[in-house]
Amino acid sequence: MAATVQMRNPKSGIVKNGFYGFSWTSFFWGGIPALIRGDIAYGIGILVAGLVLGVFSFGLLSIVVNIVWAFVYNKNYTHRLIEAGFEFNDEATRVAAARSALGIAMPSAGA
Repeated sequence: MAATVQMRNPKSGIVKNGFYGFSWTSFFWGGIPALIRGDIAYGIGILVAGLVLGVFSFGLLSIVVNIVWAFVYNKNYTHRLIEAGFEFNDEATRVAAARSALGIAMPSAGA
C-alpha cells in the first residue's frame, strides 16, 4: 500500500506529494498515474511497453510489466523529486518512515 509524504521545493515554494510503497493505481492503470503526475515519458514508456509485450504474449507480459511497475514507480518518482531539489516537508514520523522506505539516510546532526 502506498503512503504519501509532503515534499516542498525551497527555491520555488512548490509543494507536491511524494509516494512510497506499492502503487495499486499503477498496477491497475499502468502508466496513466505517471501521466497524471506529469511524468509524460515514463507514462508513455510503460503504456507502450505493456502494449507491445502484451500483444506478443496474449496479455500475460503486460500484467508482469504492471506488477513490476507498481513496485518501483512510487520510489522512482519520489527520488526524482528529491533530485529536482524537493525536500521532505511533513511530520517527523512520516519523514522518518519515508526515508526508511526509500533508503535515504537521515541527515547528520551537524548538517
